Amino acid sequence: MVDFLQREQAPLTEDQWNRIDSAVEETGRRALVGRRIVPVLGPLGPGVQVVPDDIFRDPQRGGVDLLGEEDVGVVRTTERRYLPLPLLYKDFRLHWRDLEAARSTNIPLDTGPAVAAAQVVARTEDDLIFQGNAEFGYPGLLNVPGRGVLTMSNWDEMGRAFQDVVTATQYLTERGFYGPYAVVASPRLYAAMNRVYENTGVLEIEQVQKLASSGVYRSASVPDGMALVMATGASNTDLVVAQDMAVAYVTSENLNHIFRVLESVVLRIKRPEAIVTLEPQGRKS
Repeated sequence: MVDFLQREQAPLTEDQWNRIDSAVEETGRRALVGRRIVPVLGPLGPGVQVVPDDIFRDPQRGGVDLLGEEDVGVVRTTERRYLPLPLLYKDFRLHWRDLEAARSTNIPLDTGPAVAAAQVVARTEDDLIFQGNAEFGYPGLLNVPGRGVLTMSNWDEMGRAFQDVVTATQYLTERGFYGPYAVVASPRLYAAMNRVYENTGVLEIEQVQKLASSGVYRSASVPDGMALVMATGASNTDLVVAQDMAVAYVTSENLNHIFRVLESVVLRIKRPEAIVTLEPQGRKS
């Protein structure tokens, strides 16, 4: 098998590679939010560069007929395109003296630079999922055409967050999306939900979680003052992964060594109607 990550060329021991891999994997688990609400398809392999993307439209009315002859339409693909999978990456450097110190003194290698690079890649992935990428023409969950857009109230007031999520889930239910639902809010709005709800003795976020069984999350990729409510499931959205987050060796430079945290992913939004954004009044989408 070809080592396209060039790891054999790096001056690292197997134990050092394991420490770096574990640190990067743990960082991804903690930092990635989009993958908690969007099912993952893959990894399909690093050589996969393009995937088909279908958008489905379905009539809301089903047939009730003794003979099954009434025309009620069919669920069908109304748009198909092929999406290139971009590379998401961030490089980091390990100093040759640090590597030599680790070798000669048996001090564990500091994985801090790898963790910092992994955090950047994770944020880049979440930006792609939530906000899309204008250069590639990819919409995100927050701006995809066809989503529902509701005006949010002031979440600084007790109970407003819960009521807005109730309204959003009702909106989705009326359009045939019965859940489970997930909520993702900006960090400030998420913090606003962590207060005792009226005289119940429970936090408002706990009330919201009863409606959103797929989870309530915060993400820095959601602009301040916005929140997202969506029906989860692979029939609505998925994240296609060709190469999952991994560490590659790039080159040596002035005796130091350059590594790269990289992955290859793309978001497919199959049914935009399964998504509702809660936005301040007057916000331009």
